[in-house]
Amino acid sequence: MGDVLVVGEVSAEVRAAVTGVVAELEQAFNAKDPVALGERFAEEASWTNAVGRRLDGRAAITESSAPAMRGFLRDSFARYEVVKLLEIAPGVIAVNVRQTPTDAQGTPVEGPHGAALYVVARRADGWRIVAGQNNAIDEPSAG
Repeated sequence: MGDVLVVGEVSAEVRAAVTGVVAELEQAFNAKDPVALGERFAEEASWTNAVGRRLDGRAAITESSAPAMRGFLRDSFARYEVVKLLEIAPGVIAVNVRQTPTDAQGTPVEGPHGAALYVVARRADGWRIVAGQNNAIDEPSAG
């Protein structure tokens, strides 16, 4: 994990937990596992995907991911890099993530990049994404 801008009181334990959620999301995406991907989200999560479609709830996120992963995303892979952590409140962290397209082995390739914002919160079942938005961008972001 490169340089991460941390704003607020984000302990090393919380940093590890939150960046772990992002790493698990990346692994699920690259494995094309919609169930594992959905499990990174809270039951009541609100998610806006890269094409602007809002999905409400873990079940909707999982259901929407499955056909995409079997279809147009089947040959898409990415590296997710946390670039900023912002404490919104105790147990609630905003996470800016830079997404770089890769091949199946993790080597960067040409293609659209992503800039995502996840709101990750401590829930009864662990740290989960409660809200977020994924944005496809043509060029890598500076931060």
